[in-house]
Amino acid sequence: MPKTKKVPVTEKITENAQDVYSKILMRKKPTMSTPVRSLSNVKYHARKGYFEMLGKTKKRTLTVSTVKTFAQTLKMMSLSKELIEADDMATKREAYYISKNWGKAGFAEQSESDTIMDDVEAMFGVNREQLKFVPEEKGGDIAGNLIVIDRDSKGNKLRIDCTKFGSGAYSIPTDVEELKFQSKAKFILAIETAGMFQRLVKYDYWQKKNCILISMGGVPTRACRRFIRRLSDSLKIPVYAFVDGDPYGYFNIYRTLKVGSGNAAHLNEFFCVPKVTFLGVTPQDIIDYKLPTHPLKEVDIKRAKDALKNDPFVKHHKSWQVAINQMLKMGVRVEQQAFAKHGLDFVVNKYLPAKLKNTAKFLP
Repeated sequence: MPKTKKVPVTEKITENAQDVYSKILMRKKPTMSTPVRSLSNVKYHARKGYFEMLGKTKKRTLTVSTVKTFAQTLKMMSLSKELIEADDMATKREAYYISKNWGKAGFAEQSESDTIMDDVEAMFGVNREQLKFVPEEKGGDIAGNLIVIDRDSKGNKLRIDCTKFGSGAYSIPTDVEELKFQSKAKFILAIETAGMFQRLVKYDYWQKKNCILISMGGVPTRACRRFIRRLSDSLKIPVYAFVDGDPYGYFNIYRTLKVGSGNAAHLNEFFCVPKVTFLGVTPQDIIDYKLPTHPLKEVDIKRAKDALKNDPFVKHHKSWQVAINQMLKMGVRVEQQAFAKHGLDFVVNKYLPAKLKNTAKFLP
């Protein structure tokens, strides 16, 4: 986890608050600086395999127009300090409702509290979990040849066998840092949709191919990305991504999983999976497998063109530029479930075996 963990988060919060307090006593205007969280402030570090943050920052000075945001930031820091010292936690939604006790500093919408929370996280170079804020959503589902070693609330060791959930699956917890793993699986398959994950579980794909299946359930949560990253580092086996063939799947899901995002660039080093490669669905798959498609929407076209122009990862990889331009020329997108045209068992018995014979040709 982040190297900054060596410095207690409470100390960072206290030092920052004391600086604000001291400047006010000296009749000076206090300021707060946070990194700019966008693709414009990152570069793709090919050797390390993730987006690194550049030096752009935004400075907030206490003025009449910023006093509310300033107060909200300080209150969020204070709440975090209280939670850490009490060894407690709050969901992002609970943090929003707690702010209703802050008078005029309360948030009107959760989107406002989420933004301030992200600013505090970036300001101190830590993650939300260290601030004791956790997401509402679960991390993802696991099935396959994996033993997860966890501990219960009393500290007793638990061995969780991911092959023993029948038609169900093991759910990734929000905090995965202390988990240990045992497995002899040959590869990890990260899947965008819950439907495709359930299809592969139904057909015992993990057992037939000795692998680990992970349902990302759309854009993978940070817990899910961290879990896959820790699995990748621990087991040292290939990780393949299987997502819809559209700009959302390519950039919001796959690109975020592999190299991170501009919004969380201060944490990409820990929450991305540099060794993952793209299995599919590719624009070429549409042709090779004669898949039914849907026309690209305006938002799809905009997202694809923006990636070609502004995404450091795409600009670095010629093969991704070729694939995106092919998709734009074809003017269509495709879903994982489109393979059902050829039969419900087609993905298991035809598509995946064929793709896995040529992993060297996977998109980076």
